[in-house]
Amino acid sequence: MNNRIFKRIVKNKASLAGFVLVACFAVVALLAPVLAPAANPGNPYQIPQHSYEMTPQPPSAEHWFGTAEQQYDLYYGVIWGTRLAFKVGMTVTFFAFLIGLFLGANAAYFGGKTDELIMRFTDIVFAVPSLVLAMVIAAMLGPDLNNMMIALTAVAWPSYARLVRSDVLSVKNRDFVTASKALGARGGRLLMRHILPNSIYPSIVVASLDIGYIVLTAASLSFLGLGAQPGTADWGQLIALARNWVLGDGVHTFAYWYTVVVPGGAIFLFVIGWNLLGDDFRDILDPRQG
Repeated sequence: MNNRIFKRIVKNKASLAGFVLVACFAVVALLAPVLAPAANPGNPYQIPQHSYEMTPQPPSAEHWFGTAEQQYDLYYGVIWGTRLAFKVGMTVTFFAFLIGLFLGANAAYFGGKTDELIMRFTDIVFAVPSLVLAMVIAAMLGPDLNNMMIALTAVAWPSYARLVRSDVLSVKNRDFVTASKALGARGGRLLMRHILPNSIYPSIVVASLDIGYIVLTAASLSFLGLGAQPGTADWGQLIALARNWVLGDGVHTFAYWYTVVVPGGAIFLFVIGWNLLGDDFRDILDPRQG
């Protein structure tokens, strides 16, 4: 991050708050092996299970955030769930961005039947609500972390394709592109060196906002049993384990508040951090902003 971008972030209180939140989560993700040593080195994302007792246990010296149903350690789940959130959010956003960039740029640059074919396929994907389509794909592939990321990528790329297409259409007829053509630039060189670098800024902004949305959608799939395998350090699974205890035990209302607040708070802070940071990225990265 260069000095100009950092100064812009610091000046804006909202973006600074987002930067601090994302930075804190990044530190937790990097230091996960130190903050919560892996109980199973072969699969560090597997949450330690101390017994099969159904009733959650409150925070204690042994379990700082308490335990969920079936005695899964919430502290371990949140720490390693942070690393998993970055893995899922960034992986899905990266591949969705690449697919959308490739399809959208080719549709706009070549036009004609290529444009018609790509954009009609994009419309078909858009016609189905993204969460519903992701659920169908994840259910067909089976409950697995990689399958969940494939499902999320399959529903995330169309927004990039449309955005890139519209920006390439706007840029490819500008004077500097015409001048490049006159100097002999053609085909892929013209697209990669002159058109795309001036077209992708809005898509980068959307990508920075999408990381939080992808993690939220992934948590929804995990909550429904269509995400990672049971016992994985996944925030959505932790909330799924808390659904039977939201209203307490019938005598003490919200007696098991920590089973919902801890993973729910992690999701909330992670998503709002990326959203606040993404808003400022729009002003920094988009040259059309003043």
